[in-house]
Amino acid sequence: MNVSSSKPSSTTPGAPLPSGDRPRTSTRRSVLRGLAATTAAGTAAACLPAGPAHAAPAGGRPRAASGTHALTLVHLGRDGAPTTAYRTLLTALSGPDAGGGREVKDSPATVTVRVPAGRYLLDSTISTGPVEDGSRGNDWLVRPRLDVDRDLTLVLDARAARPVDIRPPVADARFEQGGAFAEVTYEGVTGFANLMVMSPDLRVAHLGPAAERGAVRTWVDTYWRRPGGVCALGYAFRGERALTGLVRHPAPGDLATLVVRAGVPASGEGAARVDLSPSAGPSPALSLPVPPGGTGTFLFTAERGPWDLVYGAPAEPEGPFRGYFVLGRAFTPGSTTVHTFDAPVFGPALDSSPGARSVARRTGDTLELSVPLLADGDGHAPSAPLFTASTVTLHRDGAPFAVRRGEQPGHASFTLPPGRASYRLTASATRPRGSVTAAWTFTSAATATPTELPLSAVRFTPDLALDGTAPPHTATRVGVAVRGAALAAGVRSLAVSVSTDGGATWTPAPVTGGRIAVTTPAPGGTVSFRARLTDADGNTLTQTQLDAYVTRAAAGAPGAPAQ
Repeated sequence: MNVSSSKPSSTTPGAPLPSGDRPRTSTRRSVLRGLAATTAAGTAAACLPAGPAHAAPAGGRPRAASGTHALTLVHLGRDGAPTTAYRTLLTALSGPDAGGGREVKDSPATVTVRVPAGRYLLDSTISTGPVEDGSRGNDWLVRPRLDVDRDLTLVLDARAARPVDIRPPVADARFEQGGAFAEVTYEGVTGFANLMVMSPDLRVAHLGPAAERGAVRTWVDTYWRRPGGVCALGYAFRGERALTGLVRHPAPGDLATLVVRAGVPASGEGAARVDLSPSAGPSPALSLPVPPGGTGTFLFTAERGPWDLVYGAPAEPEGPFRGYFVLGRAFTPGSTTVHTFDAPVFGPALDSSPGARSVARRTGDTLELSVPLLADGDGHAPSAPLFTASTVTLHRDGAPFAVRRGEQPGHASFTLPPGRASYRLTASATRPRGSVTAAWTFTSAATATPTELPLSAVRFTPDLALDGTAPPHTATRVGVAVRGAALAAGVRSLAVSVSTDGGATWTPAPVTGGRIAVTTPAPGGTVSFRARLTDADGNTLTQTQLDAYVTRAAAGAPGAPAQ
């Protein structure tokens, strides 16, 4: 998105809020080979060849040593006076040090560095404050094109900056943090500059000539805390110049809404941590705590591009991070999307969308399996699922071939004979309550290239409370959906059965309109599912989910033990 006249710049800052500066970070190298800094007294008024501040040998102007030039930087604050409250970075985009960087700080207002000839990205942060409310103001000056071919003096004047005025359309939002970023590409080298702030008093300015067409990417992200939620307002641009000021006052209909519902896990205490951040480029994401059984809401700018959602579920002490990742999702303004995490029914989930990652494939004589066997009810696969036991067994032409135990559920690797054979692959996992088993049959032979195996899955989606319970003695309709190979190839047959006695007996449940009829048992009872599927190519699946969910003590009463 290019910066245009239809997106006005502001000349008045927004009202500052209590805040402090956050340490600035940079992804660039911290040392630029061959740069030596010296200080010079006085100031200069423009970018000009270096003047009297540099001693010249008798009979001529200063000579550049070994292809380097003197670059004098003069830092002026918002009041026009020299200031030492700055941090200036140079990133070499060409020349012998292309890709390297140098930071200048804790120096006098005027400082001289010797740099090799070449193209540079320069960015400088000049701080102001603290002001009456304790916050600090920041003026960020970005020069995406600095061609050093002679001795130069460059004035970095905070008065050139214009305010970043971004405001959410909700009155209960409080500014928390923000980030401004610039990326410049020149002759195959990319330089990066960034500023993180904890105060809304941010002003920005482009300095110097324009860079080449499309060479400059800039974006600004601001995060606002509100009761039970976060506002994430981000804007990205591409063109030849950095930003000089930015005004964005979105209306409610300009934003997308994401509602995150937290299930009640079977173990682990405390709130889940939820992060929503843009997929493209770094951003100072703001975590939102969501208690078990609670809800959090994000309001955010869909125009920023795809977003990444990370849900960190409560974990056992000393246990691994148990995260759910929903990455690269696009949204539309005015839309509302709901994600429920860590709630039943847990079972295998296969992504059938084009380009989805293969979870079972054969390459040569190697079979690799990474099926998310314990995805939650919404199909989110955890990075470290809760389980007490897991097994993967493989039969070849009806005879036992290999067994893997104790690994992450649905994960295994086998080395197979090259000839074509029929296989039965069974993956099972036991949870703190209930179990999941999926058995697939298919034929396979050695392959010259990675070849996906024709595995399928069946998803059951009852209407449950966040604690994973349903009311007892209630007639319900439960959604049934086919995923994986059978969705692409077609379903030859699908038979579903339901058990309310832990799998001791099973009752057929015909699938009609994508649903089955289920009558829940007495309080504290469980519902189990079994599916037998054959796809159009003859590959089969037998899937069993024992104690998939439980009925609560009474309608409207607190839930039974978590799933």
